[in-house]
Amino acid sequence: MPTHYQGSHTAQRALDVFIKLSRAATAVETRINRHLAEVDLTVSQFGVLEALHHLGPMCQRDIAQKILKSSGNITMVIDNLTKRDLVRRERDKKDRRKVFVHLTDEGKKLIGELFPKHVAVVEHEISMLSTEEQDQLQALCRKVGLGT
Repeated sequence: MPTHYQGSHTAQRALDVFIKLSRAATAVETRINRHLAEVDLTVSQFGVLEALHHLGPMCQRDIAQKILKSSGNITMVIDNLTKRDLVRRERDKKDRRKVFVHLTDEGKKLIGELFPKHVAVVEHEISMLSTEEQDQLQALCRKVGLGT
């Protein structure tokens, strides 16, 4: 549905593009992340597990930046993952102010099984675009994301 805003043609086009971009991103994200409910994970929890799986132990601040969440939100996410024994916190021996988050064996097992399934769903969702369209969309998203 296009905007009902009665501004300039340029403003209407910009709003229409933004609406379509937002709706498409939400729809794709919803379809891609639907499988997380099967293992009782939120998108943020999955993001933490995935980041630790690929990047290794990190402090909460770095995890928050990596998955684009606030530090307050990430504390709750990690608390909930800790309760499920999927991650553990460990103080840095050299700098006691730093606390690193590590995957537990159970967390490694879960993300190791889950991530390939996630990739398959992402691949399926994006496969509706040709290779050229995927490259084009990637370039356009990067341009808009960087604001250049």
